[in-house]
Amino acid sequence: MNSLKKTLSLTLILLALGCATAQEPWLDSSQMPNAVHFLPPPPAPASAAFSYDQSQYQWGKEQRLDTARLAIAVRDAVWSVETICREFSIPFGITITKENTPEIHKLLCMALMTTDQAGKIPKNYYMRKRPYVFYGEPTIAPSDEEELSHNGSYPSGHTILGWSAALLLTEINPAAADTIMARGYIYGQSRVIAGFHWQSDVDAGRLVASAAVARLHADKRFQKQMKKACKEFKKKNKK
Repeated sequence: MNSLKKTLSLTLILLALGCATAQEPWLDSSQMPNAVHFLPPPPAPASAAFSYDQSQYQWGKEQRLDTARLAIAVRDAVWSVETICREFSIPFGITITKENTPEIHKLLCMALMTTDQAGKIPKNYYMRKRPYVFYGEPTIAPSDEEELSHNGSYPSGHTILGWSAALLLTEINPAAADTIMARGYIYGQSRVIAGFHWQSDVDAGRLVASAAVARLHADKRFQKQMKKACKEFKKKNKK
């Protein structure tokens, strides 16, 4: 039964990411760094850190008044590799698609499916209430509210996705590191603006993503695919 649940869970992750592959992640949650052991717990309700989370939640709602920034946050709310490919193509410098850059696309599909595993244990361990649930207020993506109300807030899974992508794409194209990492930062902040995450969730997501990507570098399958992605980028970049 546990094996069946695991297979179904991985299938749902693949479908959500938009990756047409039957492969499992290179590493599962038990093989990734356990954030419960290296991250502090989420801020306690009466702490100064939680007061900052609350002020950032208000900041996020203010950002929604900027229609351009709101539009970015709405796009970032769609959890998929295709969203990552579209949003990071401009800072990366090349259009990232399965057709145009198959090796880079495959790297993102497999690597992001793997780094996502690093958020499972801390999310389930803390089961932190999300800000929109805490305040009983709407988000910018109403269709996601019911499902995510049953999912832990700490750390932010979207941030793990976006920050992992930024680190991976920077490795492929280090000359564009500033713009790629800036987009990765914006991607995480979109979750505060959306109302789905506290600032500390997002900050923790960046740390978890960094640890997860570091762990990936010790995996030979990742190393092999990264070499293919870098080779593809160099070939495309010469055109």
